[in-house]
Amino acid sequence: MENQETVIFQLILHGGNGRSAAMEAIQAARTGDFEGAKDKLKESANALNEAHHIQTSLIQGEIRGEKTEITLLMVHAQDHLMNAIMVRDLAEEMVELYRRIK
Repeated sequence: MENQETVIFQLILHGGNGRSAAMEAIQAARTGDFEGAKDKLKESANALNEAHHIQTSLIQGEIRGEKTEITLLMVHAQDHLMNAIMVRDLAEEMVELYRRIK
């Protein structure tokens, strides 16, 4: 596996990209662009899936006995990812609400 800092920054990168795309989906839905919102939700899901694969690799490594140092940066990355997943979940609901309102 790559060095830990690289892995951590990839988690932050993909989590941030997923969160940003989810927020853009909400903005698109607000203007009535539901096709654009759908595309942004898919983009968000793809980014978060990339982060999830990285996270799964870390977990599998730990199961094999590879120790991962728990640093403040790692905690931040996990928090960032969890927040991004929550934003995406809420964005899906908000896009649907905007669709029903229109």
